[in-house]
Amino acid sequence: MAILKLFEGFGVELEFMIVDRKNLKVKPVADELLKALSGKYLDEVPNGKISWSNELALHVIEFKTNGPARSLEGLAAAFYEQVQQANTLLAPFGACLMPTAMHPEMDPFTEMKLWPHEKNDIYEKYNEIFDCRGHGWANLQSTHINLPFGDDEEFGRLHAAIRLIMPLVPALAASSPLKDGKQTGYTDSRLEVYRGNQKKIPSIAGSVIPEQVFTEQAYRDIILAQNYRDIAPYDPEGILQEEWLNSRGAIARFQRNAIEIRIIDVQECPLADLAILELIVAAIKQLVAEENVNYESQKNWTVPNLYDIYQKTVKDGSNAYVNNIDYLAIWDIKSPDTAKKCWQHIATRITLSAETRTYLEIYFSEGNLSERILHRLNNKVAAQSIHQVYSSLAQSLAKNEIFRS
Repeated sequence: MAILKLFEGFGVELEFMIVDRKNLKVKPVADELLKALSGKYLDEVPNGKISWSNELALHVIEFKTNGPARSLEGLAAAFYEQVQQANTLLAPFGACLMPTAMHPEMDPFTEMKLWPHEKNDIYEKYNEIFDCRGHGWANLQSTHINLPFGDDEEFGRLHAAIRLIMPLVPALAASSPLKDGKQTGYTDSRLEVYRGNQKKIPSIAGSVIPEQVFTEQAYRDIILAQNYRDIAPYDPEGILQEEWLNSRGAIARFQRNAIEIRIIDVQECPLADLAILELIVAAIKQLVAEENVNYESQKNWTVPNLYDIYQKTVKDGSNAYVNNIDYLAIWDIKSPDTAKKCWQHIATRITLSAETRTYLEIYFSEGNLSERILHRLNNKVAAQSIHQVYSSLAQSLAKNEIFRS
């Protein structure tokens, strides 16, 4: 496969829960769904432009571009076709797909089932080391985007830009306000549990924001080598000593010359997911082009400075108050304001599709999906209210419609 240069391709992955159509409890039948599509228990099945694959938990299915897409345009429709087909195949099981990054009521300690078929040695090893029954393993669905780089210089510029956008991403993409049937106090509960799911070996996730490394060799020496060294006593067979072991919020995938951004909560439907991705990519392009701040200055941002802003948006979402003047200057913003206002400012300076502009009007007026969910609940966080709201979310996915507050 030819090596793609910056922004010449896009790898997109969307994860969804499989739930019972009536009571919305998780339904661990991802293997049966893949078998219904392919006739066999396979871990990945190409289906035209999109492939279907398993995840660690048996109630999660992933749809991903079948190789890099040349453009984000048209992908919302392509992913929606997969949603429709999956829901048709799930109907005989009394199941359907449900969106958002965390199931609001799942008990991962009693309901978690690991993928039991191909490549399950990887999942069994993770389970042996970390006990994958907790929320940080068993109950989280995300959107990933892979962005290519052509050489070491492009890797450095892309990595620098991605690090700078990461603190604002939860404000835009949070979709996980509930856990264990309760409001957590975080708009992005998935990211809050994600950062601690491998605390037994802290170097694997680090501080979620990647370190200041801008060449492949530095990345291998500073991040990957420590990951492999620290996991080795628990993994003498070397099953997990691959670059995907790194669990930071953005990880380098040198085997495919791409950086994968992993801190985007999956939304209510592909239309919303792709709108968010288009905005994030456009903002990264602006940074790579050095429109407001040069590359050398971008590299100077430390993990603690970025992490401080990131944790605010994980907790407070679009209403997080950003008061780091130097960070705001990256986006040519003159005074402290909310993260939502930061995104509004960024969006006014870049070219976006009409569909994304329509989605952003809803975001700017009603907030991110977590905030819209909480508004719809109206402080009635009880089983009946949760069921009503998440049934509506499943319908949003089934119809590819934006969920309104």
